[in-house]
Amino acid sequence: MTVRTRSSAIIGALFLAVTLTLTTASAEEPSAQVVLTEVARAQGPSAGAAGPDGTVWIAERAGTVRILGDYGLSDPVLDITDETTTDGERGLLGVAFDPEFAHLYISYTDLEGTSVIDEFAVADGELQPDTRRTVLTQDQPYPNHNGGDIKFGPDGYLYIAFGDGGSGGDPHGNGQNLDTLLGKILRIDPTGGEPYAIPADNPFVAEEGAKDEIWAYGLRNPWRFSFDAGTGDLLIGDVGQSEWEEIDRAPASSKGGENYGWSSMEGNHPFRGGTEPANHVPPVHEYDRSGLGCSVTGGFVYRGEAIADLAGSYVYSDYCDGTLRTLKIENGEVTGEGDLGVQGGEVISFVEAGDGELYVLAIGGAVSRLDPA
Repeated sequence: MTVRTRSSAIIGALFLAVTLTLTTASAEEPSAQVVLTEVARAQGPSAGAAGPDGTVWIAERAGTVRILGDYGLSDPVLDITDETTTDGERGLLGVAFDPEFAHLYISYTDLEGTSVIDEFAVADGELQPDTRRTVLTQDQPYPNHNGGDIKFGPDGYLYIAFGDGGSGGDPHGNGQNLDTLLGKILRIDPTGGEPYAIPADNPFVAEEGAKDEIWAYGLRNPWRFSFDAGTGDLLIGDVGQSEWEEIDRAPASSKGGENYGWSSMEGNHPFRGGTEPANHVPPVHEYDRSGLGCSVTGGFVYRGEAIADLAGSYVYSDYCDGTLRTLKIENGEVTGEGDLGVQGGEVISFVEAGDGELYVLAIGGAVSRLDPA
């Protein structure tokens, strides 16, 4: 998930906590009084999702899925450790339930490094292993920038994030190439066809030279994205190359087709002499690496009830810094920035529970809940 060219994996030196400096503001007072409460330990937690009956399901990068309970994590309810690898930035990278909790979807890289989206039926809250089928695959030319996050949108369709294919600097030009799924967010109907259907209102349907699955493009490594449960807005944490980390946005009213600029742009800045595309949608927020922040971890807009002062704030972090920060976004503009004053470790992902409360996953093993102080 890390993307600096001087690091090829989410292990090793990036485990060191360093200081993140925002480009648009100096350090601020905490915007809400919060604490992180460790509720479980996992083996390399990588992603999670709200599950049936108020549960939270946690994916571990090596290939297992466990359910969070009152006394920690369950035994694995799914184990694909013999089908994936944690080389580079690979592994089990995403999990999502459909809105009816009738299916679980997993996103992982197989032993060849290919990105795979698989589906399992769920009955009475339990996974049905014999129903497994593959929905979508995508070859990956390099072991980094795989993306892998998956979410169901407010429209009931499955959104899939793929990075630009890896290496560094987008050597194949995938970010701006509409004839590949790499460097994109996709939108599909996983149960509307075999192996899936493409929504008729996807922005590039029937456009010559473009993949029908594409919803948005110009992304480098959209490691974590989310939909605001209150507004339906899409927010994407896209990891930068060498200078700028960015958070991209699309309003709930979007018809898709946004071009977030990579690899002509890195954030608001031309990349290696690139020219800004005429249809470039600039990030809603960016920060540089002068403080050694290295890899943005996108989060969620807080819609829980436990922390009233946090309501409506977008909570995010950085893998190398681990500080939890917030943005207030109104009408597509950032109107406030905050520092929650808590350190989450090597924050690799956030999980939004069914009640809107947020969990923070650190690759070192901590599964923590964001609680009022």
